[in-house]
Amino acid sequence: MTDNTEEEGVDLVVAGGGGGLAAAIRAAQHGLSVLVIDASEHFLSANNTAMSTAMIPGAGSRWQSEAGIADSADTFYADIVAKTKGQADENLARALAEVSGPLVEWLADEVGLPMSLVTDFPYPGHSQLRCHTVPGRAGAVLLKHLAEAAQSSPLIDFFVPARLIDVIMTDGTVSAVVVDTPAGLETIHTRAVLLATNGFGADAELVGRYLPEIAGAVYYGSDESTGTALQIGARLGAATAYLDAYQGHAALAMPSATLAGWATVMHGGFLVNEAGARFGNETSGYSEYAQESLRHANGRAWIILDRRIHEACLSFQDYQDTVNLNGIRWATTAAELAELVNIDSAGLTQTLAETREYAAARAADAFGRTLWEAPLNGELAAIFVQPALFHTQGGLRVDGQGRVLRDTGDAITGLYASGGAAMGISGHGAAGYLAGNGLLPALGLAYLAAEHLHANAGVVS
Repeated sequence: MTDNTEEEGVDLVVAGGGGGLAAAIRAAQHGLSVLVIDASEHFLSANNTAMSTAMIPGAGSRWQSEAGIADSADTFYADIVAKTKGQADENLARALAEVSGPLVEWLADEVGLPMSLVTDFPYPGHSQLRCHTVPGRAGAVLLKHLAEAAQSSPLIDFFVPARLIDVIMTDGTVSAVVVDTPAGLETIHTRAVLLATNGFGADAELVGRYLPEIAGAVYYGSDESTGTALQIGARLGAATAYLDAYQGHAALAMPSATLAGWATVMHGGFLVNEAGARFGNETSGYSEYAQESLRHANGRAWIILDRRIHEACLSFQDYQDTVNLNGIRWATTAAELAELVNIDSAGLTQTLAETREYAAARAADAFGRTLWEAPLNGELAAIFVQPALFHTQGGLRVDGQGRVLRDTGDAITGLYASGGAAMGISGHGAAGYLAGNGLLPALGLAYLAAEHLHANAGVVS
């Protein structure tokens, strides 16, 4: 932090060193001064952006064009509507669908991220291959590139650790923030604040109140996701929306707490309970399947896969971490594998035979699954997984420019929110979540907030 920041102030304070860095970088590109604060000294590895699989939807990107994929913001928006059954906020969904393509190209061309299009398997709910990522498909790699770009800008300062305590308004406009630092409380003058402090997944009381159906799952996210934005927003009269929305995940490998990944399923794997039986259509989506695992497998399930799937998933650093931490067990037959991981042998043997029939199109799955890349053959493996809450998808109500809104619908001047601090585009519950619905609002709303701040350099309105 420079010496004159507190006295002279900055154009923008970004509270949260994850996806909010997109706002810092974009604002600095427009010549605005930025201060990034984060409560954790370890923000590069301990926030939800770093813990993601770095999947960012980008409709109509040049990588899609090069691959011969015809996609558009309208098509993406239609997918959001379909997955959420029309529950997503129309204005926000359209704004994020429209910025998604330009966002991934900006990340590559102006921020320097080595982006590529994921073409080896489809994510549930996306009608087109539109998820873009970085090498290793790891959020930590994505965040490292964002942080390096931000740290290289002379217009961006970092103040870490510094916890946002309050936002001060003067004459109805943001004028300062109060932060808690190791040296005590400090007031920093600013004309705009982006709340990028994530959601409330780390607060068990709030999860129990708003998300009771997933309260029994493991929380896999930042310890700093305690609802800071909700607390500050409430004091400023902000409206909230979709507080019952969340991203779950049914493939958290235990006890290593690494992400086995849903590519294991999309390449043809399946989940079983202790009886060796499947309990639903796994390809409906990994978010809603977390609740299915809680409900039908008592939160104890195993992903069953083979060598083909194993090799296909090694492109994910998270999957490699699971392998390296001995999270995968191999056997030559279903009976041997069942004995190895202590599940019912007859049940697993029968389930394997049934799935081979489904994958060969010789029988129809009673759960309605139709996507089976190929029957499992040869050596078989099992990964013990438990359902997890990754992050909440509801928060402060925002418009398509990231501005925080009051119940009356008017914007709180100078206050923006992104990512888990803001309402998302997943509708209610977990079933509306599409891959990338976490990072797109995190990066996309941050980018849009910076654009709006720049466009209203005189008066933020």
